[in-house]
Amino acid sequence: MNSSAALSIDAVPQRNVKDNLAITIAPLSVEEIYTLADDAANGAVVVMSGTVRNQTEGQAVVALEYQAYEPMAVRVFQQIATEIRRQWPDVNRVVIHHRIGRLQVGEISVLVAVGCPHRGEAFAACQYAIDTLKHNAPIWKKEHWADGSSSWVSIGACEVNEF
Repeated sequence: MNSSAALSIDAVPQRNVKDNLAITIAPLSVEEIYTLADDAANGAVVVMSGTVRNQTEGQAVVALEYQAYEPMAVRVFQQIATEIRRQWPDVNRVVIHHRIGRLQVGEISVLVAVGCPHRGEAFAACQYAIDTLKHNAPIWKKEHWADGSSSWVSIGACEVNEF
């Protein structure tokens, strides 16, 4: 594949040792993700935290349950990090962690952090990461509503600005 070709899902991009990419059942920590993205060359670290909110389209939510096809999800995270470095070569660190399992309202489901010398690139790369993750990663959520009903949806089926 030449360097200008787009990455395919079958391509396994080389992992940058400064990146940290994970699917986990453990609670996510903003402080830990920030520390993983921090670097002496950074002028900015942008962190995006996605949390479980108490409603979806006016319907009361009591919990979300996340599942992922972990090997492919981490591969997608790696492709995102590789593309970030292609578009924003000054990026020092990319951190993407997504939690799986049952989460209550207010708990963090995803953390994305980008460390970079300049804030503009850090903001743009972080937004690219979360938007691309939501469209491409094999992650599903089950919404548990206050009336006792529930349903599964792909996070890719969610609005880009939703989280």
